[in-house]
Amino acid sequence: MNISREEFEKHFTDFQREAFRLETLDDYSGSSNPAYLRAFMAGEPQPPNYNQEWVDDVRANAQAGKRMYRVHILSRPLTDYLRFELGWGYAKNAEAGEEFFILDTTERPNPLAGVPDFWMFDESSVVSMNYGENGKFHDAESRSDVSRWIEYRDVALANSVPLQEWWERFGAE
Repeated sequence: MNISREEFEKHFTDFQREAFRLETLDDYSGSSNPAYLRAFMAGEPQPPNYNQEWVDDVRANAQAGKRMYRVHILSRPLTDYLRFELGWGYAKNAEAGEEFFILDTTERPNPLAGVPDFWMFDESSVVSMNYGENGKFHDAESRSDVSRWIEYRDVALANSVPLQEWWERFGAE
């Protein structure tokens, strides 16, 4: 069942223990500010207010003892967008308390092929996201059968490594 943007955003303030995200795309540029991507590609410094609203939310949740973490499924070589997301977005979000893991499918099959992007909150509610061309966000759906989504999360975590470990090994590629 589709939910409004407001209903979706409410989950980020209402969750009590943890919020997990699975990212499956290699390009979300259709959902982001193109000026930031251009600045990154031009080698400009990250603006101090880049992604600040999200960073503030992550920090507030982390300070309240809530865990926010995600797994991104990707393969090398990284797209320009992924280099931007990992280099600017993930680095800043991690400073605020968000945890990142990488499930690298470069040399193995994707164990979650066909699973859409989703957020799971407190292992009790799931919202999947629908994207169009270039990762342009279309809408969100509330999902039932939470146990299936817990299994997806567990598979993602079991097959991933912390971002820092992955970056030390492959970040220069």
